[in-house]
Amino acid sequence: MRHIPGSAAIGEPLHRPIVTIGNFDGIHLGHQAILKTVTDRARDLEGEAVVYTFEPHPRKVLRPEKAPALLTTLEQKLELLEMAGVDVVVVEPFTEAFARTGADAFVQLLHQRLRPIEVYVGYDFHFGRDREGSMRMLTEMGPRLGFAVTIIPEVTAEDGDVNSTRIRELLTQGEPERAARMLGRPFTIRGSVVRGDARGRILGFPTANLEVENELLPAAGVYVGHLRVLDSEGRSSPAELPAVINLGRRPTFEDSQRFVVEAHILDWNGDLYGRRVELAFRARLREERRFPSVDALREQIARDVEDGRRRLGAR
Repeated sequence: MRHIPGSAAIGEPLHRPIVTIGNFDGIHLGHQAILKTVTDRARDLEGEAVVYTFEPHPRKVLRPEKAPALLTTLEQKLELLEMAGVDVVVVEPFTEAFARTGADAFVQLLHQRLRPIEVYVGYDFHFGRDREGSMRMLTEMGPRLGFAVTIIPEVTAEDGDVNSTRIRELLTQGEPERAARMLGRPFTIRGSVVRGDARGRILGFPTANLEVENELLPAAGVYVGHLRVLDSEGRSSPAELPAVINLGRRPTFEDSQRFVVEAHILDWNGDLYGRRVELAFRARLREERRFPSVDALREQIARDVEDGRRRLGAR
């Protein structure tokens, strides 16, 4: 898959591009429906499946105080797009100047730089300055410029339409299983393993402490999931290590104020310091709470580990 840093950098014309446009945060089931249509059409027409997306998220430029915490980093998004069969991703730098592009000018830019023969967008797609561009406008302008426009209907799950906002809400409410049903996979975060205060080791359950790269984290609590080690290019190992994951401030220890993300890998010994890893959240075991003593905490962690082992079927 080719990653092009902006439409101005395309250079050699794309080959019979079948294009979709959007932020694609999370690459959830709704996005996946669009991507499947685009990649299938590209194969049928012997063209290229092209995603035209933006970095940073437009709201981080236009209304930073209301910008959402993103579900995926750019690295994760690009990997998921490649896994979906996309041939080319054009990542347009979203600046204040670009935000002033009118809807008509945006469609003209799309035509002049990408030269699509077909464009597919989601049912809620808007474009141009102040989101003034409508579906009707795009479907009218497209054929005049030489490309067909198709609107992909919504995908529903969990008693509603699938969208990034609902997934964020579920994760911040501590419901990773419901979020996974809309993502089509478990929610994951990435980060580097750093040295902590060794409290886990003292308790008898050593943990890998993460310096997290993602913006969005699930609600504080104890989860069961998997850990994968990433290579130097950010690709994850095929080996899933079963883990019990703790997110929170560890309220049992009065001197602990920092929010931590730590994973205890079941039945494993090794050194991950300095390595980048990915954590997948399968289910929430319990909420974060304060225990009357360190011994009570240790006993609860032992129960968490056994509960996690049971849920994952780990041996």
